[in-house]
Amino acid sequence: MKKLLSAAVLGLSLISMNAIAHGTAKPQHGGIVQSASDLSFELVPQANGAAIYVIDHDDPADVSKMGGKLTVLNGAEKSEADIKPAGGNKLEATGIKVAKGSKVVAAITGVEGQTVTVRFSVK
Repeated sequence: MKKLLSAAVLGLSLISMNAIAHGTAKPQHGGIVQSASDLSFELVPQANGAAIYVIDHDDPADVSKMGGKLTVLNGAEKSEADIKPAGGNKLEATGIKVAKGSKVVAAITGVEGQTVTVRFSVK
């Protein structure tokens, strides 16, 4: 009986360790990764805006029905741009500048019927 109980406890502890091990994805495009609603969002500053790549458990997510608004705070300056699908798992916001030191907030709609807010600090 003790052996059976020990084996059960060991088995359950291994299962819980596997669940804990799942975390934020690693950057695949040289950006900053944050997680929200079981998805990983990678913000990549670009010359005329920013791209956000969406990863669902290490697989590219379907962003064709996603959209939203990107807000960038550069010191006291605030700018906003619409977020639109750009093919694959990429969302894009154009007409803004994401510089070092910026605080960025992405409000993304269409994520499993909800709006998800993701915050980034550009270093």
